[in-house]
Amino acid sequence: MKFKDFCYFLDKIEGTSGRIEMANLIKEMFFGLSKEEIDKAIYLLQGKLLPEYYGVVLGLGERFAIEAISISSGYSKKEVELLYEKLGDLGKVAEELLEKRRQFSLSRTEMSVREVYDRLYKIAVLAGEGSQTLKIRNLAYLLNNSSPLEGRYIVRIVIGKLRLGVGDATILDALASLKTYDDKEKRKEIREDLERAYSLCSDLGEVAKSFFAGEDIKNFKIKVGKPLLPALAERAVDAEEIYKRLGKCGVEYKYDGFRMQVHKKGEEVLIFSRKLDRIEHMFPDIVESVKKLKQKEIIFEGEALAYNLKEGKFFSFQETMHRRRKYGIEKTKQLYPLKLYVFDLLYLEGEDFTKVPFIERRKALEKIFPLSNLDLSHFKIASSPKEIEEYFKEALEKGLEGIMAKDLKAPYKAGKRGFSWIKLKRGIDRFLDSIDAVIVGYYFGKGARAKFGFGGLLVAVYNEDKDRFETIAKIGSGFTEEEMIKFKKMLDEIKVKEPFKGLLYKEKPDVWVEPKYVVEVVFDEITLSDVHTCFMEENNGKGFALRFPRFYRLREDKDVYDATTSKEVYEIYLKKFKH
Repeated sequence: MKFKDFCYFLDKIEGTSGRIEMANLIKEMFFGLSKEEIDKAIYLLQGKLLPEYYGVVLGLGERFAIEAISISSGYSKKEVELLYEKLGDLGKVAEELLEKRRQFSLSRTEMSVREVYDRLYKIAVLAGEGSQTLKIRNLAYLLNNSSPLEGRYIVRIVIGKLRLGVGDATILDALASLKTYDDKEKRKEIREDLERAYSLCSDLGEVAKSFFAGEDIKNFKIKVGKPLLPALAERAVDAEEIYKRLGKCGVEYKYDGFRMQVHKKGEEVLIFSRKLDRIEHMFPDIVESVKKLKQKEIIFEGEALAYNLKEGKFFSFQETMHRRRKYGIEKTKQLYPLKLYVFDLLYLEGEDFTKVPFIERRKALEKIFPLSNLDLSHFKIASSPKEIEEYFKEALEKGLEGIMAKDLKAPYKAGKRGFSWIKLKRGIDRFLDSIDAVIVGYYFGKGARAKFGFGGLLVAVYNEDKDRFETIAKIGSGFTEEEMIKFKKMLDEIKVKEPFKGLLYKEKPDVWVEPKYVVEVVFDEITLSDVHTCFMEENNGKGFALRFPRFYRLREDKDVYDATTSKEVYEIYLKKFKH
């Protein structure tokens, strides 16, 4: 496919808001792609070159993109910067200046999707002395051969601001409809198979390539080194609700640390965060312990906490997070020794354990652990609401978050949220509940906060069914002065003139930002709202909002798609009438 044709579809998608319409456009685009370029097209559609865990990033900031636009268009860097100040979109700047470029390349050629991808990949992997200059030259080469529309999307991809509002769920919808046309049941079946394959490798390009090649997607296999999407839990209000849903169940402590997915193949150990970033270089103590395992191939999950050996208790979440760093690792390793509490087994010596009932997975874990600082999660089988409640209180007494209850017969549902796992958490205090929400904008400070340039956040939750974010609160309290300074700085790095396309909103902040950061927000209760859009379309035009929301903490360990869902908010709202 010619890259200009690919960009034609990107432009159409950008001008569309409905998930069904987007999926239809993506499907139409897929028909024009070969099986050799389908994965490349999907990565570009996602605004990247490979899944994040490969560590391949373009590494070009706006300053370098401005220089490349200047070189290819004939306008000075100052002229490019002035137009950027006016438009607020460097892709649109490239498009406008390439439309009226002052100089033309002597030989311009039409580029294919594969050619553009390969050149962008070359830019990403260039390293060493003089690499920044070579990156700029390669980007200028692409822009020299670009039409104005191609220039818009090349620049946006390079600086990480594609702005299409297309989520992975919508791409999966498009893939599922490729071979099934109007057969809804068959499309649903294929959609489920594709989603499961994606959940087993976190690589949409690889799944699509297999699908295009005619492979039976039902037989997609787990591969050591490819992280699975983590299973997610629903929440309960009390032990009675858990027992009503699960009956006799497994109950574990819920640790307030950071989740790790550990892969071992021979001597090689990879560790992935909840967001599926590679993090093994930060935790040499965990890596060394994993290497001592007798098993040649294994994938397991655990929650890592820093442990205070002198006082015999866990460090707080904030203290534990000191271990997640690139520098000073040896020092922090001594200050905050880690213990990884292993809670699930996903793969062992060629066998896919995600299909195995939880109780069998647990028994298999018990034959492997504990080992050094790798320990089994605290666990018991509860046969009544009273036993669940007692274990919950025991966890709280140890300073933990609460418990996780698990269906003893359920498989591991990678990438799925469901009631096979149910969390019961303590409130921040006994009166407050909390949710995880995505920052979509911020407000300028007034009065005493004017000097910080920051006065609060606009936050949203994720609507899984519609593959979009919906606002739920304007947060103006709970921030320290240091946090206000930090938020102002980090949010200004991702500010945009227009809101994220996959956001439904009525309330407008002073500054829009890309959805990148998750915060934990405490609140008194859920109320109906005319302003916030959470679950609004499903609830006869009335959204849900948080009453007296307060910022509690930044959740750097969570991806925006791990945020609380609109449906979860609805469930919390309903529970106040049931209890």
